[in-house]
Amino acid sequence: MRWGLIPSWAADPSIAAGTINARSETAASKPSFREPLQTRRCLIPADGFYEWRHRAKEKQPFCFEVGEGNPFALAGLWDRWRGPDEKIVETCTILTTTPNELLSDVHDRMPVILDTDTYDRWLDPGMHDAERAVGLLGRFDANLMRRYPVSTRVNLVANDDPECCAPVDLPAAPTTLFD
Repeated sequence: MRWGLIPSWAADPSIAAGTINARSETAASKPSFREPLQTRRCLIPADGFYEWRHRAKEKQPFCFEVGEGNPFALAGLWDRWRGPDEKIVETCTILTTTPNELLSDVHDRMPVILDTDTYDRWLDPGMHDAERAVGLLGRFDANLMRRYPVSTRVNLVANDDPECCAPVDLPAAPTTLFD
């Protein structure tokens, strides 16, 4: 699947640039996400994700993991779009929520990490009630996660290797004469 949801009714694929994520709190009311939330939910496997802390002119990336880097699933939605050439493109988006305590000082959103005991309910093709689906999208327990700073190598899409997620030491904060 391609990341960035293109709704089946979209005139062209350019909408995908604005639909890489969907706010779980409003997905049921947004035309792009309403129907997929009712009938096309998916699990997006991951073993970590990145968020960037913005300070002054710097962006420091952090890697967030569950446990010691255990695989987990993000709540996703998918759709199937048919282009003018009749080619079918399947796309997806990641649902987000307010951050837990581990993320809140880094970013104002986080992906929805589903508890393993909710996978079957999230994927249940017989569940068409968006309100029930949204009820499964809580914040993941920060105590079950860890984070660590990583190199800014992760900022470049061309860098796709294990070094991107290797922990780095952050420089000590500068001190002033008049602390």
